[in-house]
Amino acid sequence: MTELSHEAKIGPNAVIQLIQALTAAGLHDQAKTIFTTAGASDWLAQPPAEMVDERRVAAIHQTVRQLLPPEQAVAILTDAGLRTGDYILANRIPKFAQVILKLLPAPLAARMLVKAISAHSWTFAGSGRFSGQVGRQVIFEIAGNPIVAGERADSLVCVWHAAVFQRLFQVLVSPKSHAVEVACAAHGDPCCRFVVDWRAVQPCCAGAAPTATEGCCGCGCGDKAGPPRESAHSAVSSR
Repeated sequence: MTELSHEAKIGPNAVIQLIQALTAAGLHDQAKTIFTTAGASDWLAQPPAEMVDERRVAAIHQTVRQLLPPEQAVAILTDAGLRTGDYILANRIPKFAQVILKLLPAPLAARMLVKAISAHSWTFAGSGRFSGQVGRQVIFEIAGNPIVAGERADSLVCVWHAAVFQRLFQVLVSPKSHAVEVACAAHGDPCCRFVVDWRAVQPCCAGAAPTATEGCCGCGCGDKAGPPRESAHSAVSSR
C-alpha cells in the first residue's frame, strides 16, 4: 500500500485523547464497540504515536456520534477536544511563547495565536482547507473537513474542533473565550465554521448543556453558545 500523503493524515491526538475521554467516563465496553465498529481496534490496544490516516479518525469520531446517546457523544468529543488543547499547551507551544501571549492585549494575542494555529492546521484539519480571520471575533473555517466526510447530521457536530480552539484561547488569550461551531459540512453547509470570542457572554439559559451549540435548552431565550463552560472531566462525569 502506498503511504498516505501529508495532506491525508491528521494528528494522533484526535485518537489518543478520545480514548482518554472514553476511559475517564468509564465507557470501556463502549470504547471497544466503537473502535471495533470503526475498524480501528488496533488503535485502542496501542494508540498511535505519529500522524494517522484521517479516514480512520473520521470513522471513529462518526461512530461515537452513531453509537452513543447524543448528549453523551457531545460530552465525550468535547472532553477529547479539551484534552487535545491541554496536550498542545503542555507539549507543542513553548512556555516562553505562552508567557508572552498571556501578557499581550487580547486582540493582539488572538492574532498571534491564529497565525500559529494556521501554520499547523494540518495536524487537526488534515486534507481540509483551513483559514483563520481575526476581527472583533476570530473565525476559523475548514472546507472539506475530513472528520465529517460523508456524514449527514441534523445538528452541528464538530464539537471536538470547537473544544480545541476554546481551550487554547481560554489559556492564552482570555479565560472568557468561548468557541462555537456556527456552520457544519455534515449539516449541509459549505464548510465547518467556528467563531471564537474572547469577550463572550455565557448562555442565559440554565438549561443549556455546557457543550451545546445553542445557548438555550430549547426555550428560545438564548443566542448561540458553544462548548464548554466547565472542566473537561466534569463535563463528562455529570452525564
